[in-house]
This record gives sequence, C-alpha cells and structure tokens, in this order.
Amino acid sequence: MSKNVLITGASGLVGSRLTDMLLEGGYQVSHLGRTKKSKKGVKSYTWDIRQGIVEEGALENVNFVVHLAGAGVADKRWSSSRKKEILQSRVKSTALLHRQLMNSNGACEAFISASAIGIYGWDTGEVWLDENAPSGEGFLAEVTQAWESEINGLKELNLRVVMLRIGVVLSALGGALPKMAQSVKLNAGATLGTGDQFMSWIHIDDLCEMFIKSMEDSQLQGAYNAVAPNPVTNRKFTKTLAQTMKKAMWLPAVPAWTLRLMLGEMAQIVLGGNRVSSKKIASQGFNFKFEEVEPALKTLLN
Repeated sequence: MSKNVLITGASGLVGSRLTDMLLEGGYQVSHLGRTKKSKKGVKSYTWDIRQGIVEEGALENVNFVVHLAGAGVADKRWSSSRKKEILQSRVKSTALLHRQLMNSNGACEAFISASAIGIYGWDTGEVWLDENAPSGEGFLAEVTQAWESEINGLKELNLRVVMLRIGVVLSALGGALPKMAQSVKLNAGATLGTGDQFMSWIHIDDLCEMFIKSMEDSQLQGAYNAVAPNPVTNRKFTKTLAQTMKKAMWLPAVPAWTLRLMLGEMAQIVLGGNRVSSKKIASQGFNFKFEEVEPALKTLLN
C-alpha cells in the first residue's frame, strides 16, 4: 500500500520537483499551502499560519510530513518587516504543524523539514563544517537556530525528525542559477567580492532524493547537511559556468561595497560562504548523482 506524503511549501522550486519524483515513485501526495493549487493526482489543502488554521483532513492518514514552507530569503531586501516575515514563516508554521500532529490520528511516522547551512554563520572561510559545528552569527544563523529549535520540539510526539540543512540549490527552473546564467549569457558574468567565498551547492535532483531517503530510511534522524561533496569558491563556480556556456569572462570582480549598496544586509548571502561537509549523509548510504559542479551545470543548462 502506498504511503501518504503531505508537503508544505510545495509550490516552490524544491516542492514542485519533489512532488513529481514522489508521484513517479508511487506515493500518494497532498499539498498544504495558502491557496489551493490544482495538480493532477495531488490533493490540495489550505492553511493560514497567522490565524493558526489548517483545513480539516489535511493531516488525516499522513505517513510523512515534508515541511518546506518559508518566505524566500533572497526574494526581497531585508527590511525589518521582511526579516520578521522570514523568521515567523518558518517558526510559526512549524509550531502550527506540531499542534495539528498532536491532535491527528497518529499515522505520521516522520517529520522531514528543510533547514539551512546558514546556521553556521554568514562567512566561515575555508574551514570544513560538519553537523557538529557550532552555530554562527548573523541574521540567517539566528533564524535557522530558532527554526531548528521549533522542529526539534516535534520529537515529543515520538516522531522521527530529520532536518536537511540545504545549501545553494542548482536548478534550471529557478533559484540562483538562471540569474547567474543570464549574466554570463550577456557577457556580464563576474566574480563577487573577493571570489574566495565558498559555495556549498546541491543539484535539485540529489536534494529531492535526500528528502525521499529521509522518509524511507528509519535510521536517519537529526540534522544532515544537504550539500554536494565538493563545494567550490564563487570564482570557480562562475568560471565553470562561463566555460559550460562557452562564454568569456572579462569583467572585473564586483566589489563588496557595490553589492552592499545594492543589497544592503542581504549582500552577506553572496559575499559570505561556507565550506560544508556532506560526509554524514554519505555515511548513511546516500549516493550523489552529482558530486562535481561541472557535470551538474552541464546537465541543467543543456
């Protein structure tokens, strides 16, 4: 009998791809979002996080909850109201699911949540970071700590809880890659800041496979870094992207002060970086299809 998976934030980049892969794998999939979206073979339910309301039946007979909901970190400039939205969309949605699961019929086996490598701080240089690395400083680190604290609270329901600390997701359909590729296409590709900052990336299909493994493998619990085994610097990534697209890179690096002027505090997303290890998930038998950035880019851009 096929298992039932409820996905929050399913209209996003990862949720859309994960839905397709789960349906291909024979799972029953339902979505929980602010509005009903019709997709063949998928049930749709609504919730209002601010009001603390979830449509009746959303969690009925659900075996796995995959929690991806959260306001986009790079979608808008970080005003104080936007920062509040980024935090509360994650923490309050998790708390609401906790309350709903407490009152559900007990079919749920595991709660699999997105988290972020932002927990390690905005710039940690060349140091390799595993899941035992201390939490860092900065807005994203504070958000992720509060988020993971709320996620960990679900353990009191005797659920298996898995948190995937996601890096930069590479997809042709959204996220950072299409924007970077467009710059390179227009011969405007350039390294950002020093270019030495590390970029811990993951191909979207590997990330979705990791979510599926987190559901299917009862040995997995706690935090796992959801990144490919070989992070690259911003300079290396941009050069590889240009080579893949058969374009020249002739512009000088974009100075840090320019990016801070354009993006404000949000500039730390591109000026900082983390060199994150995926050895823990690999030791649990996870096999990456894309370990190196060049074949990942070639697949996505072709």
